[in-house]
Amino acid sequence: MKKKTPTVVIGASLGGVEALQTLVSALPADFPAAVLMVLHVGNHPSILPELLSARGPLKASHAIDGEPVRAGHIHVAPPDHHLLVDGARLRLTRGPKEHHSRPAIDPLFRSAALESGPMVVGVVLTGRLDDGTAGLQAIKECGGIAVVQTPEDAVEPSMPASALKYVRVDHCVPLAQMAGLLVSLIDPKDAPAAPARVERLVHEHELTLSRGDPMEHLEAIAKPSAFVCPDCKGGLWEVADSQPVRYLCHTGHAFTIRTLQHAQAEGTEAALWGAIRALQERRLILRRMEALQRQDGDVTAADRLQTQERQLASQVDALQRLVERMPEPVE
Repeated sequence: MKKKTPTVVIGASLGGVEALQTLVSALPADFPAAVLMVLHVGNHPSILPELLSARGPLKASHAIDGEPVRAGHIHVAPPDHHLLVDGARLRLTRGPKEHHSRPAIDPLFRSAALESGPMVVGVVLTGRLDDGTAGLQAIKECGGIAVVQTPEDAVEPSMPASALKYVRVDHCVPLAQMAGLLVSLIDPKDAPAAPARVERLVHEHELTLSRGDPMEHLEAIAKPSAFVCPDCKGGLWEVADSQPVRYLCHTGHAFTIRTLQHAQAEGTEAALWGAIRALQERRLILRRMEALQRQDGDVTAADRLQTQERQLASQVDALQRLVERMPEPVE
């Protein structure tokens, strides 16, 4: 059996650029593990690999689909792509978003857990909401080690706090101690052990890759809910016995109940602005029609159109006030 490469998977969001630079600056040049990173960058251009390479002795680069997992190298998820571990190689996919994000942390952590199990160390750093929590749970279920930045040490404590609440974390340390801890946890001489096969994780991973029958995957691990996916408008299924409560749709979009609430809030505001735009367009049409009627001398029809336009103006004002008074999503 070929020995697997020890792997450190790291996830960060808000405040993550500086946190990741600080962490890699303290890793040694002979660090014996592969380092795989996800930062929530969406589809925006990123120079994170250049920043990391400049701050520490390890070379960093955006991951390339199919390239081997390399010890002593930092593989960074490129914009708008999930980074996954597939055997001894990396895989990039523009598959369904998780937590309204691509790249997301949970797909990387879950794939690494399924591939390498006890040879994986998962690290959750600063960030909002709770991406990474389910991924750390997967790593623990497959025999790996869970590490979390001390929430009080983080620019944004929400992600590490969620991990601490729902995961049996092995180590919780401030960023200044993280690199030394990782060095102590990685022993390349350890004999590889086969990861535990957790069927629920396999079904979730297959959904991420859009493989197999999606309804069979959902029926195996979840039950229908009353909610609709904000990304594709399909029905959401609630994952059985998940903490925090999580939802999946048949196309593979995934949310915790908190990230679902944030995505729904964005969708609600977008819908209201869409309604405002449609009403404003109707007002413009009615004004044009009114002017044409007055040119033709039909004052009665013109006055009726003017009345309707003023009613629409009142509705637009009411909707704009509603948008301004909408509460912020609850953290």
